[in-house]
Amino acid sequence: MNRLQVILTGATGMVGEGVLFECMENPLVERILIVTRKPSGVSHPKIKEVILQDFSNAEPIKEQLKGYNACFFCLGVSSVGMKEDEYYKLTYTLTLGFAKTVSDASPEVTFCYVSGAHTDSTEKGRSMWARVKGKTENDLAKLPFRATYNFRPGMMKPTQGQKRVLAAYKYMGWLYPVIKTLFPKAACTIREVALAMIHVSLKGYPQKNMEVSDIIAAAKN
Repeated sequence: MNRLQVILTGATGMVGEGVLFECMENPLVERILIVTRKPSGVSHPKIKEVILQDFSNAEPIKEQLKGYNACFFCLGVSSVGMKEDEYYKLTYTLTLGFAKTVSDASPEVTFCYVSGAHTDSTEKGRSMWARVKGKTENDLAKLPFRATYNFRPGMMKPTQGQKRVLAAYKYMGWLYPVIKTLFPKAACTIREVALAMIHVSLKGYPQKNMEVSDIIAAAKN
């Protein structure tokens, strides 16, 4: 395998938009299927788009998910202000529902899941979001994909030209070089996340849980 056919979710969010930018320009990516709840507004020769309102049930678009070898799952929500059952539904149930359909349609897929720094793989810690993310990671690994990688970025620098940038990053972007200097394992660019996804899908990587240092290393190789 020397080219990727990518299923991409979250294109209307900050991480997904940045990953999409890299996929459009990177010669290692041959075509992209954007799965989204609403039109992304992006047009490119590589792109095909399909609308899916309920990501926990992707059966209606199963046929359109066939023939791909990578899935970059960048869809996610913040846990701020959410109760555990609601966050569980929008994180675990949604992700696993979509992933199961993808694994049935295209079992040769390498599934790259955007998780989060400090995710709790034991599923027993005090942090609600970390437990839910940990269970999501653990159960994704049980699906019959070619491989599964969990991306755990910290602070991320958006790609130049991105429109869908979280307010916090717009006003705190100046902190990125400071954090990068003082805490190099706590920050990376969204472009590095995208490159790492592309490279691990093509060549693999020793670690399945991709911390910031792993993301940066995989982006370079």
